[in-house]
Amino acid sequence: MDLTRFSKEELFVSAIKSEVESREVYSGLAEKVKNAFLKDRLRFLASEEEKHRIFLKGAFEREFPGRELILPEEIPVPLPEMKIPDEMVPLSEVLESAMGAELASQEFYSSFAAEFPEGTDMKKTLEFFAAMEMGHYRILEMECDNMKRFESYDAYWPMMHAGS
Repeated sequence: MDLTRFSKEELFVSAIKSEVESREVYSGLAEKVKNAFLKDRLRFLASEEEKHRIFLKGAFEREFPGRELILPEEIPVPLPEMKIPDEMVPLSEVLESAMGAELASQEFYSSFAAEFPEGTDMKKTLEFFAAMEMGHYRILEMECDNMKRFESYDAYWPMMHAGS
């Protein structure tokens, strides 16, 4: 991902805003799903995004002392947004969208890390974030695969979950 046309401030703002939005989506999904395991995983992902936001906000304050952090409506760096569509969209499609956003975040953090000198704590942390985003992708991939199987069971056996 080529980030050379963006300032460091724009990169920080984009990263922070993206983490805020991701946390909101995962928290919102966790409230809507009934599957306890999926609910726990979504809450875990939301908490991870919040930890990233907190770190990035502190790094922004260190990098730009005295500058107020203002999150815009739209982020300067074009990253895919995660949104909760209407309730008629299969959950597997929502998870696939989240997977795409996690891959884009992994690529973003890898590229953002390149903006910092080798061996610095900021570079190492952003590289670690990139790896974490890939871990988030894998969690979502596993849940998406499970959800697709579950959705296909409902398609073939609509009364599968009815009590006897």
